[in-house]
Amino acid sequence: CTHRQSPLVFVARSCLPESIHQKMGRVIRAQRKGAGSVFRAHTSKRKGPANFRSLDYSERNGYVKGVVKDILHDPGRGAPLARVTFRDPYKYRLKKELFICAEGLYSGQFIYCGKKAQLSVGNVLPIGEMPEGTIICNVEAKVGDRGTFARASGDYATIISHNHDEGKSRIKLPSGAKKVVDSSVRAMVGLVAGGGRIDKPILKAGRAYHKYHAKRHSWPTVRGVAMNPVDHPHGGGNHQHIGHASTVRRDCPPGAKVGLIAARRTGRLRGTKNAPQTKET
Repeated sequence: CTHRQSPLVFVARSCLPESIHQKMGRVIRAQRKGAGSVFRAHTSKRKGPANFRSLDYSERNGYVKGVVKDILHDPGRGAPLARVTFRDPYKYRLKKELFICAEGLYSGQFIYCGKKAQLSVGNVLPIGEMPEGTIICNVEAKVGDRGTFARASGDYATIISHNHDEGKSRIKLPSGAKKVVDSSVRAMVGLVAGGGRIDKPILKAGRAYHKYHAKRHSWPTVRGVAMNPVDHPHGGGNHQHIGHASTVRRDCPPGAKVGLIAARRTGRLRGTKNAPQTKET
């Protein structure tokens, strides 16, 4: 500080925290994804959200009839979509809906939605009205949310059991997890069309490029251990190795939040999970 500057300026400069003067690493890829930018989903050519009809009196107490007008491809989605036209039950007009296509659905087919609908492929009805063991797809998580589970191509859920006293049903999801949901949630009978899509090998980089180009900028993915230390917490070293535990805590800084975040356990799942035995008296 020169003698011409006031002491006040000198004090203000000396009170700056040390972290401002320290060199920091680069903003890593996980942080840049949060801002959106080139990582945003490519949605301009998509057909629209695929949902059931809004839950109304007609579906809760009877059924409504719709007709499949067209089977569509939706860019970035493995499953085809069905454009279904319904007559509005309250006003003289037609209402068009986009459904996720069940396997076996065809254009011109009639679809029935509601509590009194029959159990046939493509129809939408509450899972409490279906028998145990029924194959279903596009299952609601909560009553009226218009479809949440088992929506990807070839996916399906299975009804395991009903508890009529509590109004709950137990279903098996595509992941193998079992979930208890309200018996009034709706689902489509059948499995999602487009199954077997991942059986065909990609074989070349160009096909992977076009696959992800329709979805979002997420390919190719550079591994953290292949980077330099400035680019990633796993970077650097004479061999490609992490050099420390890959698990990180939930509240670690954004630039360090990579790897297995707040992992309860790591490694392969080995052995079988035994249900606890209850003693009967």
